[in-house]
Amino acid sequence: MPRLADTPLSVLDLAPIREGGSAADSFRESVALARLTERLGFTRFWLAEHHSIEGIASAATAVLIGHVAGATERIRVGSGGIMLPNHPPLVVAEQFGTLETLYPGRIDLGLGRAPGADGPTMAA
Repeated sequence: MPRLADTPLSVLDLAPIREGGSAADSFRESVALARLTERLGFTRFWLAEHHSIEGIASAATAVLIGHVAGATERIRVGSGGIMLPNHPPLVVAEQFGTLETLYPGRIDLGLGRAPGADGPTMAA
């Protein structure tokens, strides 16, 4: 029977902004969570893409992935879903290709197709 220690585990972070906090605070907390996740032996740390949602700071997912990857050593870092309707596919490929070059073997690209959280985001 498999043991929990033999099961690859991952964390999905939304980069929440605490009440009274800022996006900068959220990014520092995401790095701290990723470092803890790495120390605990988790396999992956993923960030979710969300736009126009109060209290969520993970809109520029590729930028945040690079920030987290630069602050960790071994854990795989990636997207819990880059929504292709929001980005030109070539730009996504270039961003994640660059991240993979900077952090070889540590970058994951998850893709999705949801258009957005609200009407203005979908229209953009």
